[in-house]
Amino acid sequence: MLLAAILGAAIWFGGAAVGAPRNLRLSLLALLYLSLLGVNLLFPDGHPLREATGGSAALWLLLGGAVLLIWGYRRLLGGLRQRATGSVTPVGTTPASDQFSETELNRYARHIVLRELGGPGQKALKKARVLVVGAGGLGAPALQYLAAAGVGTIGVIDDDVVENANLQRQVIHKDAAIGTPKVFSAQAEMTAQNPFVTVRPYHRRFTEEIAADLLADYDLVLDGTDNFATRYLVNAACVKARVPLISGALSQWEGQLSVFDPARDAPCYRCIFPEAPAPHLAPSCAEAGVLGPLPGVVGAMMAAEAIKLITGAGTPLRGQMVIYDALYGESRTIGIERRPDCATCGDLATI
Repeated sequence: MLLAAILGAAIWFGGAAVGAPRNLRLSLLALLYLSLLGVNLLFPDGHPLREATGGSAALWLLLGGAVLLIWGYRRLLGGLRQRATGSVTPVGTTPASDQFSETELNRYARHIVLRELGGPGQKALKKARVLVVGAGGLGAPALQYLAAAGVGTIGVIDDDVVENANLQRQVIHKDAAIGTPKVFSAQAEMTAQNPFVTVRPYHRRFTEEIAADLLADYDLVLDGTDNFATRYLVNAACVKARVPLISGALSQWEGQLSVFDPARDAPCYRCIFPEAPAPHLAPSCAEAGVLGPLPGVVGAMMAAEAIKLITGAGTPLRGQMVIYDALYGESRTIGIERRPDCATCGDLATI
């Protein structure tokens, strides 16, 4: 064994001293290993050369197996890094902002191995800018899953504060946050869950005066609000900015969602709901009640649609609306179409 160690050191360090390439030195070490393995496999027991090189092939086989395991592990990590970043970072350079640390690669590994997402998809998520309107029932789970998925910049706008009655379903907020603005409560939980994302809280109401400037910073909007006035306003702002809108709604045991995107030939929200229903036909959650887990189901589906839109995976719900009935465990998908006379996105739009 001492002889083998001396020969290996001479090849590696001696070759480096005379400027031999690294690949050549590795090849010579591999040749030396095969020679030593052959001596211990072919020469009889007690042969002086075999005794001088360990006396047993088992030792060399174990050594070779260990080297192969280490080499395979390093290649796997390198492959994951290359898939996630699209290139290998040269030694001595500073990674760009859209590249991933080792911790991020491990965190998003289950995304990266998905054929439909992979490294390019996870990179798109990191570069994405998503605005969530409302940090309540639907906004809470959507925000949690967008942050966990690694969406790079997430804006959240809401003028409300956390109340005790919210905690039955708005699970992003905790009892200690009662009285805290929802956007700051959500921000704290999101950054605690994933410090690699940027959260922008806006503690104010979504209004027509700020809509255009706000949407200019984002390329996708999720609407989790609970009143038709705000939904119509968000829809109109998204139509004007040509930004896709993922909208969800809840009532008692039932939820629905769709992707409204007239810039890509899908209907807008007002195409489907041209006028707000009478108040007694669409009571609020406070009036009619809502199943606690239902916002989690629909909000998570909204986050899934966001990931599909950002990465280009699958078929988003453009021109389709999913309706989920938790009471009877049923879901159905219906087709929806643009209205040429729509007041927001039609040929003679007035709003």
